Amino acid sequence: MDYVGRFAPSPTGPLHYGSLVAAVASFLDARHAGGKWLLRIEDLDPPRESIDAPREIIRQLLALGLHWDLEVLCQSSRLKSYDAALESIQTFTFPCTCSRKAVPDIYPGTCRLRKHLAPGGPYAVRLQVPRHSVSINDRCLGLQTWDLEKEVGDFIIKRKDGLHAYQLAVVVDDIHYSVSHIVRGNDLLDSTPRQLALYEQLEVSPPEYLHIPVLVDESGNKLSKQAHAKPVDTSDALTTIRSALSDLGQNTHEYSSNIKELLEKAASSWNPATIPNVHDICAPNAYLSNW
Repeated sequence: MDYVGRFAPSPTGPLHYGSLVAAVASFLDARHAGGKWLLRIEDLDPPRESIDAPREIIRQLLALGLHWDLEVLCQSSRLKSYDAALESIQTFTFPCTCSRKAVPDIYPGTCRLRKHLAPGGPYAVRLQVPRHSVSINDRCLGLQTWDLEKEVGDFIIKRKDGLHAYQLAVVVDDIHYSVSHIVRGNDLLDSTPRQLALYEQLEVSPPEYLHIPVLVDESGNKLSKQAHAKPVDTSDALTTIRSALSDLGQNTHEYSSNIKELLEKAASSWNPATIPNVHDICAPNAYLSNW
């Protein structure tokens, strides 16, 4: 199987340090394997997006030496593919008129029980999950198993406002581009069983997964654009990339004199086994609000 990896930021603002660490891990994993590394802009939620963010994210990645293969994919250009996927699995879906506030953590199946009745107003589309467990052998976290019915529940794959949900779009695009390996923060681990359920209903084998620690601030909160995390500093690429390598438990190659050489050496020495086996890591002082 040919290795295809990807980095898929949402364009809600500039790249922050937490996202950069995930990008570096994904990039090095692909380059170490001699595979392709793709860039996908997940622009499916216009109310939350910044019009300038895609251009800035691309600029930041290039300034830090993280070059991708093929053209940049924007999910907003793939809406017909998501609709086609929805149609292909409609046997396993049902309309849902429940409000978000009325739904507990695990969907109780309220609308599933009347799935053949036409809804009287706006509705979301939920996937009825298989009634069994799914699992992965995560390359960092080891065996992870979820009972789809008891721990996940039927989940939304198209929203009431007509926008395609993250879970559906991600899986459809990863299938289309033959993504074989996913490297991302462990804050997305909870998305994995939902995506596995979609792979099953679409009758496609899932990729391999590697979930890395998330970067947090001094209060233990995940770095995020919503929390106004500071943009990544691209003025000193060597220092920025070395910081990411250190947080990933990798050799920082202090004697490399330019970013191309550093990334080539980092890809050669890349070892997922040395990634810290922790849930989160505090970001460097430069990215903390008190500094």
